[in-house]
Amino acid sequence: MVGIRAIGYFTKDFPSITGIRWFNLAVLVFTPALSLYGLFRVPILTSTVIWTAVYYIFSMFGYHRLWSHRSYVASYPLQVFLMLAGASAVQGSCYWWARRHRSHHRHTDTDLDPYNSERGLVWTHIGWVIFDTDLRPGPVDVSDLKNDLLVQWQHRWYFVILTIVGYILPMSIPGLLYGDWRGGFFFVGALRMTACHHSTFCINSIAHYFGGTPYDDKHSPRDHLISAILTMGEGYHNFHHQFPMDYRNAFRWWQYDPTKWFIAFCQLLGLASHLRVFPSNEIEKSALTMKLKALKDVQDSITWPVPPEQLPVVTWEALQEGSKSRTLLLVSGFIHDASLFLDHHPGGKTLLVRSSGKDMTAAFFGGIYSHSHAAHNLLAMMRVGILAGGVEMPADHIVPPSQRLVISATLPKTPELSVTSPA
Repeated sequence: MVGIRAIGYFTKDFPSITGIRWFNLAVLVFTPALSLYGLFRVPILTSTVIWTAVYYIFSMFGYHRLWSHRSYVASYPLQVFLMLAGASAVQGSCYWWARRHRSHHRHTDTDLDPYNSERGLVWTHIGWVIFDTDLRPGPVDVSDLKNDLLVQWQHRWYFVILTIVGYILPMSIPGLLYGDWRGGFFFVGALRMTACHHSTFCINSIAHYFGGTPYDDKHSPRDHLISAILTMGEGYHNFHHQFPMDYRNAFRWWQYDPTKWFIAFCQLLGLASHLRVFPSNEIEKSALTMKLKALKDVQDSITWPVPPEQLPVVTWEALQEGSKSRTLLLVSGFIHDASLFLDHHPGGKTLLVRSSGKDMTAAFFGGIYSHSHAAHNLLAMMRVGILAGGVEMPADHIVPPSQRLVISATLPKTPELSVTSPA
């Protein structure tokens, strides 16, 4: 039963399937199969392992921040480098990939989102790649991609380019340099490509399910270190969806984002310019909003003193009469019933009993003992009335420390509109 529920969670709201994209399915089945064969049957050389890691890093730089989000300006050599890197990952042409990614951002978590997270983890990770449905990506502006000669050239020659940089080149370098053709094919080619596929797919899948929402929780994207490690820094997805045109995915200096560091390094070399960053003030504002929201939830779970406007007004005479049967203390104009606290008072029961019916404000705030903030908070929970006529007191004596920074949920008032007829 648990297994059935788990399957339902991962495949919830799966769309109706109208066909299978056989080429994509073949790549996603045979590539990992070749990888597994190589791991068990082909000698693993240290040099090939290093070359596999280097080529994996190259493939993961790809299209995302330059063509999907125009987060910086790249020189022509850098554009060619990234165009070939993206093709080597064998995930579609730059035009095809960037167009769908823009649609994902424009229509997040809706049926117009190509990898809508509301349809389950399987759909967002791999289903949208291998199945045909009646769903179509939502409209977005791709006029810049249509007018980009390099993008359109790569789109036309994509299958030729991917054959060279996705299969032939990664196999040939270890083969030509030290004769490891098989290692080049199975590891630098197939294993590296399998890792690229599923690392990138993780951005669409687990980065919308696992992690925190430090900047906004309106949509599904999450920030998670594991996602960032798997995807060369793309795992700070909550930040990225809030500030998509920022060249950084990781805003904090200590957060893992090799792609950000690569772009910044290219700027130092003169290969990149006009790196776009969202104003830090607005980023911190979003972060603060989420922290306040979390604190508001905690605040709402706490029991607070009775609001002053709900307390009865008590005359001095009534206070004196009530103090004969209960331990009533007057502090800062509020009447407190300390009867149930007598046995717990650190200063002893006698002191409270002797003070019943008296104004103990000065004594509480330093006359006898300068009480802690916790004591003030606890005292406020004992309020049972307000003295008629009141007393003049400093504000910090009236408001408990725990309520001086209360978070209030406020909505702006809708302005009243009036329509007047012309004279």
